Amino acid sequence: MQGLIIGRCFDGQGVTEVDDVVLGMDGRSDDQCLWLHFDYTANEAREWIEQHSGLEPVASEALLSEASRPRVTQLTDGVLLNLRGVNLSPGSEPEDMVGMRLWTDGHTIISTCRRALLSVMDVAEHWQRNEGPTNVGEFLVLLTGQLMTRMQGTIEDTEEQIDAIEEQMLLHDDLGMRSQIAEVRRSVIALRRHLSPQKEALHQLQLIKADWLTQEHRQALREVAENQMRYIEGLDSVRERAVVAQEELNNRLSERMNSRMYVLSLVAAIFLPLGFLTGLLGVNIAGIPGQEYPLAFWIFCGLMVVLVGFQWWLFKRNRWL
Repeated sequence: MQGLIIGRCFDGQGVTEVDDVVLGMDGRSDDQCLWLHFDYTANEAREWIEQHSGLEPVASEALLSEASRPRVTQLTDGVLLNLRGVNLSPGSEPEDMVGMRLWTDGHTIISTCRRALLSVMDVAEHWQRNEGPTNVGEFLVLLTGQLMTRMQGTIEDTEEQIDAIEEQMLLHDDLGMRSQIAEVRRSVIALRRHLSPQKEALHQLQLIKADWLTQEHRQALREVAENQMRYIEGLDSVRERAVVAQEELNNRLSERMNSRMYVLSLVAAIFLPLGFLTGLLGVNIAGIPGQEYPLAFWIFCGLMVVLVGFQWWLFKRNRWL
């Protein structure tokens, strides 16, 4: 079927691939679970979900919706779950997170994505190693755990970036670091904007009333939520360190600017009386003292040197230099 990315029929005895949706829905036994993962942009997949899946309109609309804010909603015939994972595709930004929509009734799992999500592929690869889930509860634990595992590298990358910036600031304060700090802050804000509601979604998933979600599953989901909380705390730490680094860099640049303005002010203060004297003697009127004396110019230059020396002494005495 066009749009079907992954189809698996599984139980405690093994797993089989499903290529035909209809056969997968009708050909399984009562103790088998079915997972169908679609690309919801494919027309055939959209048509099957809307008209032939038997889902409530609320569930089918959510599976095909562009909006994918992390949330958990318990419906009459199942549970609707929206999750997000980091985008690790080549040429993509990790903070451009990929949304995954999932519905399950404890027996059937229908999930949709628009872009490839490596965590979904990880679940399929677990079956190849004979380590895959045997029921829906284990499936949710594995899927959410893989989402957290994939996020770990991205969180560590942001921490390494801010470490490198802080180390670089100890050596010099380049203006180019401002863009680096801004990039780190932008990434952290984007990641945290999606991870915070996902933390609440994982918490709500532990509290839903479903027989297929055992106490062991809830405990495992609690551990996943704890890992997500640690990641959020790590992002908060990176954000605070980036703010401190930005303030430190601004202070250094401000001190550098003040130092330069201070030097310019001193130069202007030194040359102000000299400019006044040269301007006064430069007026073209009679009666300027010493205008007939041959050494008047050199005497005047000497007086200005003495004046500059006096100003220098005065500035040093008042600790202005």
